[in-house]
Order: sequence, then structure tokens, then C-alpha cells
Amino acid sequence: MKIYDELVWRGLIKDISSPELEEKLNNGGLTFYIGTDPTGDSLHIGHFSSFLISKRLKDAGHNPILLVGGATGLIGDPKPDTERPMITKEQVTHNFNCLKKQAQDIFGFEVVNNYDWSKDINFIDFLRDYGKYFNINYMLSKEIIKSRLDMGITYTEFSYMIMQALDFLWLYENKGCTMQVAGQDQWGNITAGIELIRKKTGKEAFGFTMPLLTKSDGTKFGKTNGKAIWLDREKTSPYEMYQFFINSEDDKVIDYLKFLTFLTPEEIMDLEEKNKTQPHLREAHKALAREVITFLHGAEAYDEAVHISELLFSGAISELSLAQVKACLSGVPTSQTSDDLNILDALILSGAAKSKREAREFTKGGSVLINGNKVTDETFTVKKAEAFGEEMTVIRRGKKNYYLIQHV
Repeated sequence: MKIYDELVWRGLIKDISSPELEEKLNNGGLTFYIGTDPTGDSLHIGHFSSFLISKRLKDAGHNPILLVGGATGLIGDPKPDTERPMITKEQVTHNFNCLKKQAQDIFGFEVVNNYDWSKDINFIDFLRDYGKYFNINYMLSKEIIKSRLDMGITYTEFSYMIMQALDFLWLYENKGCTMQVAGQDQWGNITAGIELIRKKTGKEAFGFTMPLLTKSDGTKFGKTNGKAIWLDREKTSPYEMYQFFINSEDDKVIDYLKFLTFLTPEEIMDLEEKNKTQPHLREAHKALAREVITFLHGAEAYDEAVHISELLFSGAISELSLAQVKACLSGVPTSQTSDDLNILDALILSGAAKSKREAREFTKGGSVLINGNKVTDETFTVKKAEAFGEEMTVIRRGKKNYYLIQHV
């Protein structure tokens, strides 16, 4: 399957600037760029879904450039419903350095910073050399601008389109970059860059967008309980990432496999059939978790995530290290104490029971595990010396309810 047909099959093309781009994509040899602004110090799974296109195109014979926008990050891409808060230059610089290293470690491609060619342009030159090529009516017609007109948009945000178009022009003139790839919300900025290149050089450039990866309800893919799924394993452990993917929506998991993995169409179609006929096996979900985690963190990290998951499911968590306990139970209710506690008091403190009567019922009924061991003796003492790393005691009530006591 040619690269263009594969991208279409995977659902990775939303808008395309020119019909002739299909042939150019299939022939290889294009230098292209895809970018992000350094609004945080780590990429998240939403970035990953977009940046993977760079590897797909690289494997098809194209030359990728990853742009981390140190200049545009100081301005902020207009959001559909509100103005982005500005972040300091120091924070942008820190975030850029983090994202550059992360992108290079994961993808191994050239990373550029638009601050390098934007910082010395003075205001008059900006207006004369670039602003004069942008018709206000043209800019107002762009969807992201139109969506903000009723509530208002600042001149700073309004200028973002020109800055991104300037990036495309600079990369065209200095890196031979003839194509930009981005999410569908960037279509207006891509076409603005194509127009600027045409007006300044008389030459043609190209671009296409990808649909945004979303959940069934239309919200952005990549968050769970309001928490982003980061590519930095210190922010999101492989275990947390495994749980995120293994619990993906059944009706969206095939889309995620197409977007986020390099499994062949035949392999994905086979998983799609299994997802329909044997959904309880969750083969598609397991394949999704395996492919993404292995790509990002390696096979060992994936195996560890599966192992932790199996231990938690069985309740046999005594084999876990303190670091693993913190990683896999980071979101559960946590209480602190400086004392050793009777089991009943520990259940109440942690929130596992509301009263001593309830705590006694849970304990005698055999539904309480302390650090993976069942406790039925109501005189049992929860001790710091027996905690994971003498720091964390893990309480499980029933099959799925976990609580932590931190010994301070």
C-alpha cells in the first residue's frame, strides 16, 4: 500500500492543500515540518498521535523537521473559547529544552526553534516584510479567528497566524521545506503559510492536516480523570499508561490502533474482528498498550507494567517496590500518620471504613488486605516497619478499592 493510501486508510488525512500532493507523498523526497509550542515541559499522548506522522513519512522516504516554537510559545495559539495565559520567557526556554530532548530521544529527528529566526525581527520590518502580505478579510475568514470574534481577540493572538506563516517561509527558504503537517485546527495557519510563500517567492508549497484524536463524546483523547497522559515516564508511569490504554473505549480502540501504532492494516483488521467477536479478551486494547509503551519506553517497561497490573489484580502486591507502589497507586486516597495503628483505626483513617463497626465487619469478613496479605484479626497492628520502604502501607478492601497510608 502506498503511503498516501495508507494515511487515508488510517484516517490520518483531513484537509489537503492540492490534489498533486498525493503523488508527491507517494514519490518521497519532501522535506516537511510539524510543530508544537512549549506550553509544558513534556509532550503528551496527543502530541504523540501527531508526531508519529513524521516517522511514517520518514519511512516513506521524506525528511522530517520537528519545530518546537520558542517564539510562538511566547504568544500563544488562539483557542476557540478563550485567550491562552502567557507564560514567562524563562519557562518557555525551560520547556523548549525539555521538549527538544524528549523529541530527539523518541524520534531522533532534527529539532528547530522558531525563536532563533524570529528574535531579531523588529516591529517595522515585521509589518513591512510580512504583514503587508496578509489581507485582514482573509485572516478573519479563518475558522479559529471567526470563532473568537464575538467574545473578542487580542492583536497578539491575531498575529499568531502571521508568525506561523513566517516559520513556513523561513523553513522553505533555509531548509528546503515544502510541506507542513499539523492537526486539523491548524489548517488556517498552514494555508496562510502556503500563501505567504507563494506571494514572496512565486513558488508552491503544500500541507495537509490530520483529524484530532478524540473520545466517543468528542473530547480530546489523552486525558483520564482530567489528568494528561504524558510521554515523560516520571509524570506518567508505564503502568499508568498501560491502564489508560487497556481501558480505552471499545468503539474507539481500532481508531487508536490506526493512529498510534505501526501494526499493518492486516494486523489491525484481525484485531478489529477479535474486538467484535471476543471483546472480553481485550486483544486490541492489549496490542495498543504494548505497541505504544514499547515504542516510547521499551519492551522492559511494558513487561513491568503488565506484571504490576497482574499483581494488583491478584492482590499479591508484596513483590512490588516502593517506587512501583507510588507509580501504580498514585491516584488513590492517601492519608498520613506518624504512629503505628490498630487495623480498625487504619481503615477509618484511610477512608476504607466509615466506623469501627464497619471496619470490624470488613476485617472479620476477610475483605481487607494489608500490603497484599489478608488480615482477619481485629487486633492486628499496621506498622511503619512493615510498610513498603517503611513509608507506604497499601490497604485493599474488596477487589478494587485501594488506599494508602503514608508513614511520616
